[in-house]
Amino acid sequence: MSSLLKKPAPTNLTLKNQDGEDVCLGDFVGKKPTIVFFYPKDETYGCTREVCSFRDSHSVFSEAGAIVVGVSSDSIESHKRFAERQNLPYQLLSDPNGEARKAFDVSPTLGILPGRVTYLINKEGIVEDIFNSQLDFNGHAKRAVEFIKSHA
Repeated sequence: MSSLLKKPAPTNLTLKNQDGEDVCLGDFVGKKPTIVFFYPKDETYGCTREVCSFRDSHSVFSEAGAIVVGVSSDSIESHKRFAERQNLPYQLLSDPNGEARKAFDVSPTLGILPGRVTYLINKEGIVEDIFNSQLDFNGHAKRAVEFIKSHA
């Protein structure tokens, strides 16, 4: 389990989104409820199911004024194709050097697979809950919806 539970989420990170624009986590973490989910790889079966479950629940997040961002080590170009193919209404951030994974303390699964972990951050910027499951693809968005409904 991450050492971030019940602690402030990292805000001093700037990553590029699928459009090549800089996104600084400090622009919204600590100001709005935020869901930051880390996933292994664009265009894979499990990751597609996961990002689509966040997409399908997006109205719950936007109505609550919450921000959702997905993070993987894939390139900006890969994120752009993936976001367009899946019609994603939220940003995917490229973390090619793993700096966000390190800042959020996302451990690999079995020592080799990039971790699939979702951080549920309240509007004060505190990590309220962490959902860590490599195989429960839909559970990440489900847990995020429960979090937003209880914090709206």
